[in-house]
Amino acid sequence: MKNKLVLMAIALLMAVAGNAQKREMRGAWIQCVNGQFQNMGTAKMQQTLTYQLDELKKDGVNVIIFQVRPECDALYESKIEPWSRFLTGVQGKAPSPYWDPLQWMIEECHKRDMELHAWINPFRAKTKGTNVLAKNHIAIRKPANCFAYDELFILNPGIEENRDYICEVAKDIVARYDVDGIHMDDYFYPYPVKGLSIPDDELFHDHSNGIKDQNDWRRYNVNLFIEQFYKAIHEVKPWVKVGISPFGIYRNKKSSPVGSNTNGTQNYDDLYADILLWVNNGWLDYCVPQLYWEIGNKAADYATLIKWWSQHAAVRPLVIGEDVERTVKYADPQNPNQHQLGAKMNLHRQNPAVKGTVLWYAKAAVDNVGNYGTSLREVYWKHPALQPEMPFISNKAPKKVKKLSPLWTEDGYILFWMSPSSKHWESNAEKYVVYRFAKGEKVNLNDPSKIVTITDKFFYKLPYNEGKEKWTYVVTALNRIQNESKPATKKIKL
Repeated sequence: MKNKLVLMAIALLMAVAGNAQKREMRGAWIQCVNGQFQNMGTAKMQQTLTYQLDELKKDGVNVIIFQVRPECDALYESKIEPWSRFLTGVQGKAPSPYWDPLQWMIEECHKRDMELHAWINPFRAKTKGTNVLAKNHIAIRKPANCFAYDELFILNPGIEENRDYICEVAKDIVARYDVDGIHMDDYFYPYPVKGLSIPDDELFHDHSNGIKDQNDWRRYNVNLFIEQFYKAIHEVKPWVKVGISPFGIYRNKKSSPVGSNTNGTQNYDDLYADILLWVNNGWLDYCVPQLYWEIGNKAADYATLIKWWSQHAAVRPLVIGEDVERTVKYADPQNPNQHQLGAKMNLHRQNPAVKGTVLWYAKAAVDNVGNYGTSLREVYWKHPALQPEMPFISNKAPKKVKKLSPLWTEDGYILFWMSPSSKHWESNAEKYVVYRFAKGEKVNLNDPSKIVTITDKFFYKLPYNEGKEKWTYVVTALNRIQNESKPATKKIKL
């Protein structure tokens, strides 16, 4: 019986692995708000992040979502907001020895051919654990622009100046840093606490914009912000992706016929976040609902929710926010001897609208809880993957590479090529994909197992072995959003 279960598990792994995707966002959130880096010091934090990035690269991760603004502060050099206490322990205190974590992370991620998305919390101005704010913090400079709620300070979304302010902060990041994306999570209006009401009655009375229902007015405020934010980012750099990671339930069926068969906090009703409107209006470039529950959860079943999001939010790339620890904590209902990673990955493959996964949180994967990281690197994310296509940003690609040719050098047999000509970011080659096919094998660029590397270099060292076997190498060029050129092909004896 035991051997039979092992064989079944292997068959499931092979089935999922055989259905590997060539384009897939494989992300991981690295958060600071849990205090993991606080008072760590420059050298130790760089050492810790280096180890995490190395392990995540081995796991197949191709996007790092790095928290840089947890409470209207900065883990980067800013003239607008103070240094974060989650870095130095004291808000407004610069790191010593001095460094810029965001700039460092961009360089380290790009070295590893990973994208770096800067993660900001838009309206949260103070977390519960923060007791002292810096003199230049927005809540000190403009206290009337915030409201207090459950030991938090929130920039009131109903105040236009606040929406403008957040957009200016984000534009500053995008203008000065070579980020690949800007990312927001689920904190718009605060999560509801029983017995507490949001203190915005007076503002609603004076600035309702003709909206009669206060809940509709709050949603209207957030909608205005999301549209403004999206346009502001793309005006600065059109290739920078805007991602939003909402809470995992849009609405429950008991609240709306369009809702899911769930029973929990709702984006629309409780957080005033009309995520489907944003998706359908194209006010974001990818959506990462936080489906942190397990398959079989009574209030919010993972299988129910992944199908619901696939049916309702496929106008933009849908990426699943995955809780690593919870996934390995619970048994697969169909196979109690193993945890739920395999079953969840199978659900991803069964829903073609799903274009990837973001891991909550990076350290759990790095620590390899439940062999999660090992399973990624050996099975699910074994082969490299390109980012999902985003034709709504651009459908143009670079021209194909020039002068593809193998040459003997002091360092061995090297495949060289030249970058195609370009006058615009859409046609500029930022990276290259190298494929390899055996003699007689059909050249199929949709097969990710044939990718030997994705690189920003103009060469690839060939695995020469006596020159008796014929191989076909194919090289394509990628632009900043990884639109792919036509192939250049070379037959080589190795």
